[in-house]
Amino acid sequence: MIKIYTDGSCLENPGNGGWAAIINDNGNIKKISGSEKSTTNNRMELMAPINALKDMEPKNEIEVYTDSQYVKLGITEWINTWIKNSWKTSKKEDVKNKDLWLKLYNLNQSLNIKWNWVKAHAGDALNEEVDLLAKKAANLD
Repeated sequence: MIKIYTDGSCLENPGNGGWAAIINDNGNIKKISGSEKSTTNNRMELMAPINALKDMEPKNEIEVYTDSQYVKLGITEWINTWIKNSWKTSKKEDVKNKDLWLKLYNLNQSLNIKWNWVKAHAGDALNEEVDLLAKKAANLD
């Protein structure tokens, strides 16, 4: 079982942003992160799982932990409706970050992933650590 904690961060929205992931592959810990200028928090929240999942093998069982309801609900619930509605929201507006949602959707379809939401800043050690890594990546700490 591979467990992945992800987070994204932006001080201003839009502004400089960072994303991070902690990948625990049966005790082998790998930390990854990156940053972008003039981005949004939601884009960074999506970049974290995309980058964590892009090199995973389809045979692996994967659990992703995010404190972003946007990511968790987006990939497990909303995306199917968006696709059915030609990438329009319930308000008939274009879905924001469609490019990243498509990447995450394709990864989700090709891998065996269970998506989990964790409450932010509630004492989950790995969630706290990935939050700090994302802020550091964006030079926000």
